[in-house]
Amino acid sequence: MDMIDRRLLLASAGLIGAGLAGTARAQSTAQGNGVSANAAPTGPDPSAKDRIRFAVIGLDHSHIYAITDALIRGGGTLVAVHASDPQQLVPFRARYGDVKVARSEAEILDDKSVQVVASASIPNLRAPLGVRVMRAGKDFLSDKPGITSLAQLAEVRRTIAETKRKFAIMYSERLEVRAAVKAGELVHAGAIGRVVQTINIAPHRVSAPSRPEWFWDVANYGGILTDIGSHQADQFVFYTGSTEAQVVASQVGNFATPNHPKFQDFGDMMMTGNGGTGYVRVDWYTPDGLPTWGDGRVFILGTEGYIELRKYVDIQGRPGGNHLFLADRKGTRYIDCNAVPLPFGPQFVTDVVQRTEVAQNQAQALLAAELVLTAQDKARTLAGGQRPPVQGG
Repeated sequence: MDMIDRRLLLASAGLIGAGLAGTARAQSTAQGNGVSANAAPTGPDPSAKDRIRFAVIGLDHSHIYAITDALIRGGGTLVAVHASDPQQLVPFRARYGDVKVARSEAEILDDKSVQVVASASIPNLRAPLGVRVMRAGKDFLSDKPGITSLAQLAEVRRTIAETKRKFAIMYSERLEVRAAVKAGELVHAGAIGRVVQTINIAPHRVSAPSRPEWFWDVANYGGILTDIGSHQADQFVFYTGSTEAQVVASQVGNFATPNHPKFQDFGDMMMTGNGGTGYVRVDWYTPDGLPTWGDGRVFILGTEGYIELRKYVDIQGRPGGNHLFLADRKGTRYIDCNAVPLPFGPQFVTDVVQRTEVAQNQAQALLAAELVLTAQDKARTLAGGQRPPVQGG
């Protein structure tokens, strides 16, 4: 199936509204979180050691395709899918074949052969679903944000403690971006000394006409810091190695979308942890002239050097994405990361089978969620509307 046919299917299913409009190819090849132009994985990667059976509940965001692909690469067999909107099943089954369509959520939860349930439902529905999944004796893999309120976070933590099941969150901007994977390898090898600070800049394209109605209400997605800021908090926690962290300051605003007053299109926050400090800026201001959905950049400052990632585009430089720049005591160098393997899928499947935490540390995954939920909760709301003109010559 070519890209034009696939986008027609997505449009018919309402999934263009999940962030694929005009950028499906760029997003999927640079980030791995959209429907790629190629077929789904045909089987496990050579590095996959274990096998599981998994199901999908909730197709409201196109990130479900990257999640499903990762599980298949890891050794997972997709055995069932359930969606609240039957139209969403059209592109999903076109990609993954004649997978069984469950008539209800309960049909999947009652299937004792299913070990993992993955979901990209509407964000505020993910944590309650994850709790039901864990109480059914299964592990859960959610799209980000996996949790949209501090009350949900408390219930997730209680359920993990009671059931000993996994509540994993696919922070795809680190786990499914090859340059970010390489940066982690370099940081943990000591290439830049001790990490002192991370700076994450994460603009996104809003593609307003294609968005579903739930997208515009903070009650559904938790706010801009909870939503796209969760990627950045995860990177701060991971690259600094922080096991404890606090929010220093945060703010949100709506400057470009006044016709959607319950939406936030700008946010930033400062964090500090026992492994370093971090600053995050997120927005929905990607201009139409950029050839991809966003110019995500990460700066990792160490005591002996620094790393810069240009994940998706180098606006006046090398083509494509996954660009890594390193400066240390020996000099500077550029690393093309497009051939770096993506280990999350195989590692996660093995974690499920062996009850380990190699792919994702549970405490750190929830710490990242706690940081953005706290930042969102305490954020100062900036005044939107018309700004005065810039003065002076």
